[in-house]
Amino acid sequence: MKLKNKVAIVTGGARDIGREVSLKLAREGAKVVVNYFGNEDNAKETLRLIKEAGGEAIAVKGDMTKREDIENLVQSAVNQYGSQIDVLVNVAGGLVARKTTEEMDEDFWHYVLDLNLTSVFLAVKNTLPYMPQGGAIVNLSSLAGRDGGGAGASAYATSKGALMTYTRALAKELGPKGIRVNAVAPGMIATTFHDTFTKPEARTNTANATPLRREGQAKEVADLVVYLASDEASFVTGTNVDINGGLSFS
Repeated sequence: MKLKNKVAIVTGGARDIGREVSLKLAREGAKVVVNYFGNEDNAKETLRLIKEAGGEAIAVKGDMTKREDIENLVQSAVNQYGSQIDVLVNVAGGLVARKTTEEMDEDFWHYVLDLNLTSVFLAVKNTLPYMPQGGAIVNLSSLAGRDGGGAGASAYATSKGALMTYTRALAKELGPKGIRVNAVAPGMIATTFHDTFTKPEARTNTANATPLRREGQAKEVADLVVYLASDEASFVTGTNVDINGGLSFS
């Protein structure tokens, strides 16, 4: 039980990688606050899985691009589990749509950056007053943040690259307070993200070009996230850890 009696918030915690992170945190003893926005059924199923595993969790709806929703998420955690939040995992984000620079307008550009970057800033800012020494923040970046992403993903890749830099800056800022900040950068992971935005032949080609010859699984990303959130990673901060099966090295 690496996280026994600790409190964790997971933004975008109701499906795919977020669900596996929420479930893994709960299995390791954390009390989990699962944020969701688009699909209440996903949140209910995540809570069911957590409770089935003997864990404790609540679900809180909120748009992570809205300051008031993030404030409500944090306050809900405090109301339910007390005034200490030990772990913040920022999973919420997305590609939204594939658009070239010519195709996108300013509103689209700003929305993608708000979804993937500003949301993290707001979540961190509102959580910090309750995060003690020994706390941990883990951000979900992407291989796209390193290599520029696929076709039509420039806004997404830019936001994820900026998130890597923000992770490093936060690690320096919060280290003296005893708070660690890391990020993980997944490559091709079998999720609804790629079901929606990546053609099957492109997924097959990517898997075949990966040294391990397969896509990753959401559970594998969750294992890494929870390691970084735990005291086992007590001297690890400011890192952006690749998890891509060897597809790209940094």
